[in-house]
Amino acid sequence: MKQFDFDVAVIGGGSGGYAAARTAAAAGLKTVVIEGGRAVGGLCILRGCMPTKALLYAAEVKHLAEHAATWGVRAGKISFDFAKVMARKDEQIKDFADFRVQQLNRGKFKFIRANATFLDSHTVELSNGKKLTAKYFVIATGSRVAPSPLPQFDEVGFITSDDAVALKQLPKSLIILGGGAIACEFAQFFARFGVKVTLIQRGENILKEFDADAGVEVAKVFRREGMSVFTGTKLVDAKRKGKLKSVSFEQNGKIISVAAEEILFALGRVPNTTSLKLENAGVKTEQGRVIANSQAQTSAPHIFAAGDVCGPHEIVHIAIQQGETAAHNILKPQLSRKMDYRLLLSVVFTEPQVATVGLTEKVATARGIKFLAASYPFNDHGKSLLMEAKDGFVKLLANPKTGEIIGGSCVGPNGGELIHEIVAAMAKRMTVHELAAMPHYHPTLAEIWTYPAEELAEKIPTAR
Repeated sequence: MKQFDFDVAVIGGGSGGYAAARTAAAAGLKTVVIEGGRAVGGLCILRGCMPTKALLYAAEVKHLAEHAATWGVRAGKISFDFAKVMARKDEQIKDFADFRVQQLNRGKFKFIRANATFLDSHTVELSNGKKLTAKYFVIATGSRVAPSPLPQFDEVGFITSDDAVALKQLPKSLIILGGGAIACEFAQFFARFGVKVTLIQRGENILKEFDADAGVEVAKVFRREGMSVFTGTKLVDAKRKGKLKSVSFEQNGKIISVAAEEILFALGRVPNTTSLKLENAGVKTEQGRVIANSQAQTSAPHIFAAGDVCGPHEIVHIAIQQGETAAHNILKPQLSRKMDYRLLLSVVFTEPQVATVGLTEKVATARGIKFLAASYPFNDHGKSLLMEAKDGFVKLLANPKTGEIIGGSCVGPNGGELIHEIVAAMAKRMTVHELAAMPHYHPTLAEIWTYPAEELAEKIPTAR
């Protein structure tokens, strides 16, 4: 029997990779983590979830202070120190990243700082000149910013989301290309710190991964806060215009040009697989993305994948579950575990926040799944009226025969928190009848869920 250097080699030390290594090592497997990034911690800690939420919360505090008069509070002229805003973010991110480094260096598994390239299905060559072999591999190398759509953008120059979280000073004006979660979160952050923001989105609505009503609601707020939002566009050109950068795009058959100090490229990310030479390991990919099944297994049965590198959803808690699933299936192939995306969660931390769990109307319709939907607006809800948080709504989707809740959406105040009530309900396969009957304290934001639940309960015969 062939001897390997390690039982399990994990390539990538972010959330998915760490989860896989921790699980494998805890079960006694000889494990190594190979991390080649400039910094250790993964996208979420270093350049994604954590820094952006720190910045967005700072923008929200500033925004509330500027509107304090709404509640009869005199706040005076509000100013800010951008260097301190960024310094606080940096301090917090350093704490998170330092803790991840400690976890990786605790000795439960070997930790190597190097890039890895597959020589064959059981051997990788490291950028430090060494080679190592493993019986099993977990690929968790994450993602990188997608290439620009037109060569002109490379000539004109732009910043990416990676650059945006590390800016030393604010531009006076900014063009944001894209309308997804990253684009929208940065748009509101910059706008609330006084930057003149123009958002250009290819699709008919921003936040196209959600139902159209969510994107419409957020775009309404963006425009009210002074942003220019263009949807249904096709990029045509980019050029320098004196000290400014201009972008031309087609909308409704007309060519429109806008100019700003800087361009933020937020048209998505792509799997970080180029340097791995996965073909040497027999791992199949599709446009760079590792193809993995519901057991987190690739086309090479002893090689698994987790996180952004394989998808299908680039969300941190999903990456962790995939890493744990990969390690479990390495340990216990006879009792293999599958990923369950029934409770898929998505949150966008704009204001209003946008959050969904389970099916949206768009996805249910595309899959031919029958449903009944009901929604209720925050502008007719006691607690949100007290908070002056009138934008948005909640929505429930239910099985029309049984009343089981199959999806929930919240566009509104604290949407990322409120959605977890529906996660809990769906985890226990509750019906709208049960949710409607569940006690809710008044006045709270959470009691708004009872209104669409009651509406649906009246339409669906009691199943149990």
